[in-house]
Amino acid sequence: MQSVELILAGFGNVGKAFYELVRFRRMRILDRYGLDLFFRAVIRKKGWICSPDELGKGIQPSTRWDEMTGRECFFPPKKSGVWVECTPSDIHTGEPGRTNILRALDLGWHVVTAAKGPLVADPAALYKKAESRKRKIRISGATAAALPAIDTAIYALAGTEIQRIEGILNGTSNYILTRMHQGLIYEEALREARKKGIAEPDPSMDVDGWDTAVKLLLISNAALKQKLCLKDVFVEGIRGLSREELYRQSKKRKAVKLLGTYLAEKGRILLSVKPEALDGDHPLYGVVGAEKGITFHTDTMSRITVTGGKSDPGGAAAALLKDIINMYKHCIIT
Repeated sequence: MQSVELILAGFGNVGKAFYELVRFRRMRILDRYGLDLFFRAVIRKKGWICSPDELGKGIQPSTRWDEMTGRECFFPPKKSGVWVECTPSDIHTGEPGRTNILRALDLGWHVVTAAKGPLVADPAALYKKAESRKRKIRISGATAAALPAIDTAIYALAGTEIQRIEGILNGTSNYILTRMHQGLIYEEALREARKKGIAEPDPSMDVDGWDTAVKLLLISNAALKQKLCLKDVFVEGIRGLSREELYRQSKKRKAVKLLGTYLAEKGRILLSVKPEALDGDHPLYGVVGAEKGITFHTDTMSRITVTGGKSDPGGAAAALLKDIINMYKHCIIT
């Protein structure tokens, strides 16, 4: 048996889902993988640190970390574990996750993250720090969550040359487009998505294409060892689409999807996010509702497609847990 201590930063929807999933699955993970996962601390909003017992009892957190002399005080000396980053983050500054991750790495902890901002704003600093400290960063929770996009590219397609990637990577926009194909106008579909908890109160990142752009960028950089930036991605969202336009495409047996595309052609790399009308024989044509999908075009394995995956906090939590298990189970961590 191997004990693995966890520090969870962020207790919003994804953080709560991860916390509950680990607690619920702890004995199964111990039995199946020989890993005993337990929380050393949970860092909540406004700088509070809670123990797992405090969370369960719903009492006031015990300590304000911003009043301490440093964050080192809640890292056990001479031990390593996993820092789980679930804080909301700014894709331009990467904060607060960027500072959290750098500090955790510096103190010898591995990192799994659902926060996209740090990976977009300053990936070089994060990976340089991880390499210097011989620690690992895993990012499945930030890249289409339950859809195993990075796993497929890195492990299943090892040895191939990936020439093109096409992805429906945002469940909110795909749900809205599906309902518009079924007759709703944009505003009605968005309102329904909010009511079902699929869309955020402010859906701008989703419907304007930036969430897809970030995920496409992270998948491309991680799977293909690129150093692309967000400014390298052409981005167009779905706000301007009309029900009538989608109806016309349906009559042609086409489905409009917000598609993220990576294309390597003649020494150039092109990244784009925009609505595309897909033919009925396209592998992503049937990806409907809040589901996601990704297709890899390779030189030796031809076309590989993965679809499905929960588009909710539970899916992101499952991706975080998967990364932790695989880091230890496959001896990726040293």
